[in-house]
Amino acid sequence: MSPAVTDRSRVSPYTGTLTPPELPDSGIVVVKYGGHAMVDTGLRQAFARDVVELRAAGLRPVVVHGGGPQISGMLGRLGLETRFEAGLRVTTPAAMDVVRMVLSGQVQREIVGHINAHGPFAVGLTGEDARSMTAVRRRAVVDGREVDIGLVGDVVDVDPGLLHALLAQGHIPVVSPVARGDDGKVYNVNADTAASALAMGLGADRLVMLTDVEGLYADWPRSNEVIGRLSADSLEALLPDLESGMLPKMEGCLRAVRGGVGRAHVLDGRVPHALLRCLLDGDAPGTTVFPVCGEEREAVVAHTRPLPSPHRPLTVPKVIGQPGSGRVDRRAAGAGPVG
Repeated sequence: MSPAVTDRSRVSPYTGTLTPPELPDSGIVVVKYGGHAMVDTGLRQAFARDVVELRAAGLRPVVVHGGGPQISGMLGRLGLETRFEAGLRVTTPAAMDVVRMVLSGQVQREIVGHINAHGPFAVGLTGEDARSMTAVRRRAVVDGREVDIGLVGDVVDVDPGLLHALLAQGHIPVVSPVARGDDGKVYNVNADTAASALAMGLGADRLVMLTDVEGLYADWPRSNEVIGRLSADSLEALLPDLESGMLPKMEGCLRAVRGGVGRAHVLDGRVPHALLRCLLDGDAPGTTVFPVCGEEREAVVAHTRPLPSPHRPLTVPKVIGQPGSGRVDRRAAGAGPVG
C-alpha cells in the first residue's frame, strides 16, 4: 500500500518549504524524465531525491525516461549509423537491439539505482511487460513524401494493470519507452508520446515533461517570454508554429488534458527541485496546460498571446472501462497514431 501521510503540511528536507495539505485526487503523477537532467550527475541525484519526496508526500509517481544521447553514443561505439528523418531516429533492426539494450539495460538501471539509494521503491519495466503499451509502426513525412523510418512506433493501446499493481504496493515504476506490436515486432517509442499515453491510461492527475528549456515560449526566437498558463484550445492553435523539439511534448500535454489528466506541466529540468516546486509547493515554473472551465477561462486568456487558426484536430484515446483502471485503445476510438 502507499505510505500513510499524517501531516502533509511539513517542511520538505530538500526544498525547505511547506508541503501543501491539498493533493490531487488519485495522487498519480507521470513524469517524463529526459534532457540535461539525465546527464548531469548532480541533477540525476536531485531528481531521484525529488521523486522519493513525492512518494513520501502521498503522491504516486511514475517515471517515463528517454535516452537519445546514450543511444547515439552506443551506436557510434558499435560503428552503426545514427540518422534522423522528420526529427525521428531511423531505427533499423540492429539499431533497435541497441535501443532496447541502452534504455532498459543501462539508462533505466541507473535511474532505478539512484532512486533505490533512498529506499527499496523503484521497479524498472518497459512497455513490453504485461503488454502495458502496444504500438504500431509509424511513418514519417518529409517534403510531402512518406519515408520509412524503420521500427519507430506510436502507442495505440495502454493496459495499466501492472502499473496500478506496483503503485498499490508503494513502488515507483520506471518505464522505458519500448513497446511490442500486434505484429510481434518491438518498436522504439518517443518518450513524450509514451508518457502522455500512460498518463491517460492510469487516470493520472498530472503529467510533467522535464526538458531543457524554461517552458513554452510565446514568440520564439523573437522573445524568450514563457507562457505560464494556457488552455487546451489555445495550445492546439499554437502547434503549427512550434519547433520540432517542443512539438511532441506539447502534443503530449494536449492529448493528456483532453484525455482526462487534470493538468500538464512543461518544466525546466535544469533547475534543481523544479518538480517539487510544481507539485508540492504550489509554485509551477514553466508552462501549465489545463482544460478551460468556468472562471478559469479569463485567467488563461490573460496568459496567452493572440493565436493563429488551429491546425488539424488532435484525437484523444477512448478509455474502455472505469477511468484509470481500464485500457486506453486508440483503435477502438477510430483514432490515428498518438505522436
